Amino acid sequence: MATTVRRTTVTLPAAPLGAENPLPPLGVPGDAHELDERSKAGLPRDMARQIGYEPLRSLLPVRLRDGYGRERADTAIDAVVLENEHVAVTVLPGLGGRVHSLVQRSTGRELLYRNPVFQPAAFALNGAWFSGGIEWNVGATGHTTLSCAPLHAAVVAAPDGGDMLRLWEWERLRDLPFQVDLWLPDGSEFLYVGVRVRNPHERPVPVYWWSNTAVPEDNGTRVLAPADEAWHFGYERDLRRIPVPEAAGADRTYPLRSEFPADFFYELAEGTRPWIAALDGDGRGLVQTSTARLRGRKLFVWGASPGGRRWQEWLTEPGTSGYAEIQAGLARTQLEHVRLDPGEEFSWMEAYGPLEADPDVVHGPDWGAARGAAERALAAVLPRERVEAAYAAWLPCADREPGERLAAGSGWGALEVLCGGIELPGTPFEEAMLGEPEGPWLELWRTGAFPAAEAVPPGPTLVAPHWRDMLETAPADPLTEYHLGVAQWHAGDIAQAVRSWERGLPQAPSRWPLLRCLAAADALSGNAGRAAERYAQAFADLMAESPGTAAWTAAESALGKEALAAQLAVDRVAEARSVWERLRPSLREEGRFRLLAAQLLAAEGHVVAARRLFEDGIEVPDLREGDEVLGEVWAGLTDRPVPARYDFRMRP
Repeated sequence: MATTVRRTTVTLPAAPLGAENPLPPLGVPGDAHELDERSKAGLPRDMARQIGYEPLRSLLPVRLRDGYGRERADTAIDAVVLENEHVAVTVLPGLGGRVHSLVQRSTGRELLYRNPVFQPAAFALNGAWFSGGIEWNVGATGHTTLSCAPLHAAVVAAPDGGDMLRLWEWERLRDLPFQVDLWLPDGSEFLYVGVRVRNPHERPVPVYWWSNTAVPEDNGTRVLAPADEAWHFGYERDLRRIPVPEAAGADRTYPLRSEFPADFFYELAEGTRPWIAALDGDGRGLVQTSTARLRGRKLFVWGASPGGRRWQEWLTEPGTSGYAEIQAGLARTQLEHVRLDPGEEFSWMEAYGPLEADPDVVHGPDWGAARGAAERALAAVLPRERVEAAYAAWLPCADREPGERLAAGSGWGALEVLCGGIELPGTPFEEAMLGEPEGPWLELWRTGAFPAAEAVPPGPTLVAPHWRDMLETAPADPLTEYHLGVAQWHAGDIAQAVRSWERGLPQAPSRWPLLRCLAAADALSGNAGRAAERYAQAFADLMAESPGTAAWTAAESALGKEALAAQLAVDRVAEARSVWERLRPSLREEGRFRLLAAQLLAAEGHVVAARRLFEDGIEVPDLREGDEVLGEVWAGLTDRPVPARYDFRMRP
């Protein structure tokens, strides 16, 4: 059969994503992947330099996605299928371009871990993320902010004259356009993926890319890569070199032989063909390889500890087999960012497909023989030269204009291209893509004034230097001062941000957005008492003004959580109770508020009532990776061991 690209839908039990959090994320991103200072001594010079190069200090201008829940209903999700006579590939363009399924047609074998549900969890940099398949991580250390966001998708002419699927978007943390071309030549058993990241600016930018592939961990799965050493990174935030395969008395190439969740970044020798494979007890499974630009290879394991297994259940459903991840990236570790010079680009070719090797050798005691067997099997089915030739054939096609459009992403790239006069052949960001979120910023660019009639809650703030410059010269009304302060905050000019918010406050028809920003500034400066006072006032003002529509309810939920936590942090128990009493009854049933209610009851001395909430059941949908708050609160209420349902510990 000829290669085809077609639209379809995938029906899954799915939790709705809910509304975006309308409050600008003024906090520092979570530190689950931050390296302990003691670990930096003795690292290779290039690794240490790239670990220190432009780490992410803010999520702005991206908003948080934390409005999802855990009640699932069968939902039809838009998908695109790319297939030939050997392979069928299902892609979800509305969910970060995730490859949901990769099926070997001759056997019907699924080569990936395909999640049977869609359940968002707080693993992406901005919150919502889901497990399974192949994900494209661009931006900064962590899961991309586009994990649950739509990408542009279209059919493009492939190098062999057939069709391929192009995905593209504007990554907003680093202001970089990227594209992912999925190509399945006639007769090929391998999916080829051409990736390009471009820097259209006049300044260097830090680049981060990791392609993450979920694979089944059952049936004795072993992960193989061409390395004798790896860099181990656990949730103790310690990076250290260890031998492969055995370390601390266990063979760490088997995902279930590690106790706790951990990363193993393989140390590939210079010039080595980069590849990584996950083969089951019968020696069959998936292999990923690439051209040399994508040099890093990694195994992520959840481990066999109760916390790791609990996370696996949390991301899917009880009774479902677990998974590990095999990954490929631009640097040796995910703690690094790579410099991309002005006007330059990074591009490479990846390949994904089936691999089979002698199981007695693959699972034998000789690591060199095991990885050698896998490498020879790969060379037989996909020689390195064939991948290089595919890359050379694809690269001239990367600028080809897309044909039939299959899905639409955001309008932010169109805004940047229009206002910056940027040319990006192959990834059109057309003016027709502009929508309601971009409207006020388009008016600012065209008229020099921010539209004062923008709806409340305020829309997203753009924070790049050129937008900050425009805000600084715009008429200084309260809404402009609000957005200017957020942009100054992102730039690290905290004092100037506070002055902007204070200037806007007296004349603001809605004071709560500015009060909330000032409260965040107080908290950062260490004035927790004043922060709590301002949070309480902001929430009171919001509740007095809110008409209860969807956008306002999302603001009530977000600000209510911040205000309650701020009161409890400084033992303002009566004020915390006052915030609670202002909440809508429907919000009080949200998992995060139930947890806060338990903390409030404990602070009031009602320990038995607080414990009863836990015994009745608390589910916190937006529990973040590495967050141990459930166990910590439980330990403050009783001496009994943490129940399994609340044990999310990812470290000893």
